[in-house]
Amino acid sequence: MPSPRTRRLKTDHERMVRRFADWPAIQITATAGMPPELYRFTYNLKGLYVNATGDILERDSHLLEVNLSLDYPRRAPQCRMLTPVFHPNFDDATVCIGDFWAASEGLDDLVVRIGRMIAYQEYNTRSPLNGLAAKWASEHSAQLPIDNRIVAPPSENLSEPEISTGTVSV
Repeated sequence: MPSPRTRRLKTDHERMVRRFADWPAIQITATAGMPPELYRFTYNLKGLYVNATGDILERDSHLLEVNLSLDYPRRAPQCRMLTPVFHPNFDDATVCIGDFWAASEGLDDLVVRIGRMIAYQEYNTRSPLNGLAAKWASEHSAQLPIDNRIVAPPSENLSEPEISTGTVSV
């Protein structure tokens, strides 16, 4: 019988494959492990980055790596952008997900949330990883989001029956 972690990894993978199938905004571009413990996602969304001369420019494609540690899901996934992103909650090594990660959250929901962050549909300037980006976002809030397209695929991509017993256990 597989361990609870292995079952969770398998469930997360199956759910993400279903959810992101044929969805242009988010694509699973690589995995490692069986079931996967490492993912790479491509986001086809507008976001910002800083070029070598310090100009803030738009980019239409972003690459994210997600590593699921041995403590996953109790411990949050380790997320890092492989393409630079100028955002209050991203730095060169990390995407800040601590404000909203819970073991009960699906990995697919986290991946969607990071997409919303890239597009500046979500950001937190109160506890930033990148203070300069937080200042920029505060000063340019009228220009946000950078990309206002829907990031999450339609719910029919899940095609998973919901079971309701009508009772709640505490």
